[in-house]
Amino acid sequence: LMAATAIFDYRRLRDYWPFIYGGSVTLLLLVLIPGVGESRSGTQGWFQLGPFQLQPSELAKLGMIIGFAGLASQFRGDLDTPRVLMLLGLCGLPMGLVMLQPDLGTTLVSVAVSFALLLVAGVRPRVLGVLALGAVVVTTLVLTSGVLKEYQVARLTTYVRQDQEVTSERDEETRYNLDQAKLAIGSGGLTGKGLFQGTQTNNSFVPEQRTDFIFTAVGEQLGFIGAAAFLALFSIVCWRIWRAAASARDAAGTLICVGVLAMLVFQIFQNVGMTMGIMPITGIPLPFLSFGGSATVVSFVAIGLVLNV
Repeated sequence: LMAATAIFDYRRLRDYWPFIYGGSVTLLLLVLIPGVGESRSGTQGWFQLGPFQLQPSELAKLGMIIGFAGLASQFRGDLDTPRVLMLLGLCGLPMGLVMLQPDLGTTLVSVAVSFALLLVAGVRPRVLGVLALGAVVVTTLVLTSGVLKEYQVARLTTYVRQDQEVTSERDEETRYNLDQAKLAIGSGGLTGKGLFQGTQTNNSFVPEQRTDFIFTAVGEQLGFIGAAAFLALFSIVCWRIWRAAASARDAAGTLICVGVLAMLVFQIFQNVGMTMGIMPITGIPLPFLSFGGSATVVSFVAIGLVLNV
């Protein structure tokens, strides 16, 4: 898929973006229908296609990037109030549908991507400031309104209460995940215990270690040096995406690269940060490393778009 995406001329996406964006939104609508979409861990966000589980929210991130690039490139930098509202609506619709699942983690990724795209597209800083304030208010309302399940709220807020006493069974369960993650990373020391030799990894003490908490295996087995080298490789990828954005021949190419860059940077920072207790615990995979289907496919297709540009 990455190779096919790299070969396809991305400039033709300017003609087809309504179909790509519309298709991703349609999938988000369909997955919410009981009996059509599958529910897992309190989130209705998957289609079961034989042995493969398709997650439309992952595809929607790419659909939003392509849709934004296609629409904004038509404005040619002339962003009056109606056009800014159109761009905001284009970003807000898939985010709202993802929150209905509910999936706050993927929504946060989309928020970061939206801000990066709006900034590069030329939206005024004061407008972005108002949007940032609105995002904080909406996030607070979501956490306190009962939209999310109790365990989801606990996962998101545990990192700010790490040094406090456990007050409930739910807090104890969530704190266990975080404590085991930090213990695994810390036990790796400077050089690690050796590839496939980590006791925390081999004994499965860290929950979801193949997916959301995969960085704990890196820290334990390869240590500080290995983890730093691992993040340095990610930095090279991000730097090359930035270079592609800066040298793109048109606005659509620049916006596609910026959207992919924001998506990867936020996911890397969020995923690594939550395993060390400096970010909320959310179900966001680590690109190219976490075991997964839809997220892995989307990451490779996104890189294919950058290669195309």
